Amino acid sequence: MSRGAARKILVAACLAGLVAAYFLFDLGRFFSLDYLKQSREQFQNLYEAHTFLVLGAYFLIYVAVAALGLPAATVVTLAGGGLFGLWVGLAVVSVASTLGACLAFLLSRYVLRDSVRRRFGDKLARIDRGVEEEGPFYLFTLRLIPIFPFFVINALMGLTPMRLFTYAWVSQVGMLPGTAVYVNAGKELGRLDSLSGLLSPSLILSFAVLGLFPLAVKKALGWYRKRRNNG
Repeated sequence: MSRGAARKILVAACLAGLVAAYFLFDLGRFFSLDYLKQSREQFQNLYEAHTFLVLGAYFLIYVAVAALGLPAATVVTLAGGGLFGLWVGLAVVSVASTLGACLAFLLSRYVLRDSVRRRFGDKLARIDRGVEEEGPFYLFTLRLIPIFPFFVINALMGLTPMRLFTYAWVSQVGMLPGTAVYVNAGKELGRLDSLSGLLSPSLILSFAVLGLFPLAVKKALGWYRKRRNNG
C-alpha cells in the first residue's frame, strides 16, 4: 500500500470515528429543538458576557457540523438566529456553512474521488461534461432548493472537476436565501414546536421556483445567442 493510500484511509477512519462518536455518545441531544429552547436564556446570558468567545465557539461548531454532515445543521442555524439576531446570525452562519461545505467538498475529493473514478469513471464522464458546461447553474439550483441533503451535495460535487473557488462562491450565494429564512425563524424559537413547521408546502414551492430561475436564465441566454448567430 502506498503512503498516499494509507493517509487517505487514516483520514477516512478519523472522519468515521468522529461521526460515530456523535451517535455513540448521543451528542445529538445537545442539538435538539427542545434543548435549544430550554437553554436559550443561559446561552443568551453567556453571549452577553463573552460575546466574541461565544461567536467563535459557535462558528467552529457550525463548521464541524457542516463538514462532517451531521444531522444538526437546522437546529444550529436556528440557534444562530435566536442568539445573535438576524444580521449577525446570518453573517456567521453564511460564512460557517460555506466553509464547512468547502471542507466536506475537499474531503470527498481527497478521500473518495480516485476510488470512485476507478470503479465508475465511465458513468461519471457525462456528469463531468455537464458540470464543466453548466456546473455553477446546476449547483446554484441545488443550493436554492432545501430538499436536497446538504452533505450529499458536498460529497457529490467533490467527485467532479469543479474548481473549489467556483464551488465556494456559488454555494455562498445559493445558500443565502435559505439561510436567511432559517436564521430569521430562529428569532421565534419560543413559538416553534417542531422543525417540520419550518418547511410548509408553500415555502418549499417558493424555493423550488427560485431554484429553477438560474436554469431558465441559462436556457434563455442560450436561445438568444443561437438566434443572434443564425441571424
